[in-house]
Amino acid sequence: MYPINNRKYLKICAEIAKLMSISLSSAKKKVEIQIAKESSKTVQEKIQVAQNILEICKKNDGDKLSSSRILDKLMETLDDEDNFLTED
Repeated sequence: MYPINNRKYLKICAEIAKLMSISLSSAKKKVEIQIAKESSKTVQEKIQVAQNILEICKKNDGDKLSSSRILDKLMETLDDEDNFLTED
């Protein structure tokens, strides 16, 4: 897939990156994967897919489910397992 250089598309991807606390290239990759799944052809369809992903991200951010918050929660240790280390 060739890169999309539409200003509106890039702005939406930048907003997705900000909400998810990821890089712009990662946000664009997420959108491109969804575009491929939906077999979108025109630039307008691709912008619509990006807009749909942005709306989902805004909803998740409102629900406090951003990726950075989820990662922080997963990285917490349990009280009784602070010094636990698994060896292979």
